[in-house]
Amino acid sequence: MKHLKPIALAAAVSLSFGSVSVAEEASYVLATASTGGTYYPVGVALSTLVKVKLEPKQKIGMSAISSAGSGENVRLLRENEAQFAILQGLFGSYAATGTGPISESGPQENLRSVSMLWQNVEQFIVLRDHASERTVTDLVALKGEAMAMGRQNSGTIGSNRALLSGLGIDLESDYELVHAGYGPSAEALQNGQVKGIGTPAGVPTGAVSQLMAAAGDSVMPLDVTDEELEKMDGGRNLWTRYVIPAGTYPNQLLDWNTIAQPNFLATNADVSEENVYEITKTIYENLAFLQAIHPATKAMAIEKAIAGLPVPLHPGAARFYTEQGIDVPDRLMAN
Repeated sequence: MKHLKPIALAAAVSLSFGSVSVAEEASYVLATASTGGTYYPVGVALSTLVKVKLEPKQKIGMSAISSAGSGENVRLLRENEAQFAILQGLFGSYAATGTGPISESGPQENLRSVSMLWQNVEQFIVLRDHASERTVTDLVALKGEAMAMGRQNSGTIGSNRALLSGLGIDLESDYELVHAGYGPSAEALQNGQVKGIGTPAGVPTGAVSQLMAAAGDSVMPLDVTDEELEKMDGGRNLWTRYVIPAGTYPNQLLDWNTIAQPNFLATNADVSEENVYEITKTIYENLAFLQAIHPATKAMAIEKAIAGLPVPLHPGAARFYTEQGIDVPDRLMAN
């Protein structure tokens, strides 16, 4: 689709009176993904919040547009066709380092983080007969078996590929891959057509709920130990601990100790510090507003705002978090 250039800034000036900064008048574009997923409605919720809370007085506007997702969003930011975007954490890591699908474009030095939005929780499940350790180490013993790790060219299979490589698994050569969405993958596991699945998503995930209800004791969710987490993250500082409480899913009697990566709000480094500060502040002062529009934002909390962010914070966001008493690590402070 054709993307329009952002509306020109009107009277884009930043004044300073002592220590008091004034926000710049601006109209920003927020890139999301296809309209059928979660990125687009969350983007609409964020842009609506900015319009309602910041446009009347501070003249800071924002419009959400659909896109092809994280890969295209990196380009839109680079070419300033968008000033904000929602990105998968792994794509943010690729962009920052100039690796993976972003390698031809090199490191994206313009990229900055604003906030973690919600997390994709890693949910590896195998047939109980193949769960001797009950951790993801069991996936190593399943080399040569049929496994469902996502559709071809999907973000799901991309993140599973990255994670399992840390355990010494090459998806394409070590497994007989069944390329399917979450529902068909869960059905294949229940029917014994595959020995395991990997379904990163928000919790609870519908396909996992149906699987756990129907399959009962015949399947086993796999925990991730701290040692396995370190191997799977591979030094990206992207995946963090996530516990799915007992009872979240049918027949889930114990806590499920797994990991998660963020979907995060990104921006360009040259966006006004004061404006990013105001936008970040507005988000966290109005979480109930966002949560009323889309349930994915119920995962947001100030305590989790910087969890797993793959690129440095924009100075405006860093200033807000510091004011809130959050200890921002050096790796997230922009030079």
